[in-house]
Amino acid sequence: MQKRLPSLATISAGGKRAVASALALIETARGTAELAALLDDAVVSARAHVTGLTGPPGVGKSTLTNALLRDWRAAGDSVAVIAVDPSSRTSGGALLGDRARIVSDPEDPHVFIRSMAARDRLGGLSDETVAAVALLRAFYDRVLVETVGIGQSEADIVFVADTVVLCIQPASGDSLQFMKAGVMELPDVVAVTKADLGAAASRARSEAEGALTLFSRDAREWAPPVVLVSAARGEGLAELNEAIARHRAHLAADGRLEARRDRQQQMWIEESIRAKFGTAGLAAARGLKAEGRPFARERAIAAELNRRLQPGK
Repeated sequence: MQKRLPSLATISAGGKRAVASALALIETARGTAELAALLDDAVVSARAHVTGLTGPPGVGKSTLTNALLRDWRAAGDSVAVIAVDPSSRTSGGALLGDRARIVSDPEDPHVFIRSMAARDRLGGLSDETVAAVALLRAFYDRVLVETVGIGQSEADIVFVADTVVLCIQPASGDSLQFMKAGVMELPDVVAVTKADLGAAASRARSEAEGALTLFSRDAREWAPPVVLVSAARGEGLAELNEAIARHRAHLAADGRLEARRDRQQQMWIEESIRAKFGTAGLAAARGLKAEGRPFARERAIAAELNRRLQPGK
């Protein structure tokens, strides 16, 4: 018999230990109606703004994560961090353990940090990240997702983030490579890290601003700002936080946040079906109708596809 899962209220009352146990359910209760119901309750109860940090390896995402975590806690916000790491070929676990590189007070009940292994996904997130973000949004004021170092085409961060911050560094050619790959379509904010490098950082900002102009945008929509940041020195953080806050206010107007999350939920379902059944399964699923919230819909579609694949059972 399936063990009854805790409610959101029970998890909230149990603090960080209960949140950690709830995240473990994403694997141990995978595919059950009970887990789908819990996650769908979390979707409805979302209160956090989700910021996604993405960019190539070595750009300074972990240093920036530390700085943002410190600033947000100083402002009185509770914060959950998901750091997605490369996977160990031996254990499949998180290889670098970003959790160990993020500095926080372990006694602070309003900070939760979890490393997740990317495993065989190439998009910068892990298979469990979507469900983890959906859950954590119900318990914290802010959720920060730090992706594994991306190359030129990975875009999974758009599945979960309300505000995507693309990090590039001076004198690396990142912005030019991203122009070629179309990654500059993704960010809501671009952060040029290691801004203490001076002229090289200014050139990187100019390149990024030029790259952003190559993509047509409705004049009524958001124009991504490019900010210079040196997290190690604490420079530019106020400007980055202000840019994130302005984008959050932009989303709050005219139902933009709801529309963005509706699109994300559809992407969640499609990506999950593709992972389980391949592109042919996804094509078949597009003809199926399922009611309800996203995790219940995905489970119903998967069940129907399984039934069709195994008609004698």
